[in-house]
Amino acid sequence: MEETGMTVFLETERMVLRRFTENDDGLLFGLDADPEVMRYLTGGRPTPREEVRERILPAMLGWYERCTDRGFWAAQTREGGFLGWFHLREPTGADPGEPELGYRLRRSAWGRGYATEGSRALVSAAFSDPSVRRVFARTMAVNAGSRRVMEKAGMRLVRTFNEGGHPIPGSEHGDVEYAITRAEWEKAYQPALGR
Repeated sequence: MEETGMTVFLETERMVLRRFTENDDGLLFGLDADPEVMRYLTGGRPTPREEVRERILPAMLGWYERCTDRGFWAAQTREGGFLGWFHLREPTGADPGEPELGYRLRRSAWGRGYATEGSRALVSAAFSDPSVRRVFARTMAVNAGSRRVMEKAGMRLVRTFNEGGHPIPGSEHGDVEYAITRAEWEKAYQPALGR
């Protein structure tokens, strides 16, 4: 769907998820410049503008060439205010029947239900593909806010693990994976037939 020059992937009650454009590097840089947004990703270090422009944004845009229902989408209010982004994608080499849900929102959007609203919409979008069996999401074990979003999106904790990586405060507690299967989603979110 095209709306005022942007390609919209889906809409929720309060948000529009649209494709990123080459002109969105400033939005991404601003998002990643907030130490609180980056706390559980880099320990609070901002992403350099050059990295956003030369590596991150081109990688996000590359998804649109490969498929129409997977990738990264800019999240904005219906009035056009930038909230952050969501993704639904398979990590490199992973099973396409088990996409990963992810999100990164501006601090001003926290605690207002946007992450849950977008996550639920993307889980539903994923299961509209009959080949999808499971949707999962990961975060640091100490990231209570993100864990609450996963639970509100209908996911349950399936494992705690430690893949190492960059040591940042809290990483000693490991990471967690939440997931929802097609059967769980259908039971919880599909209206009962015949009612």
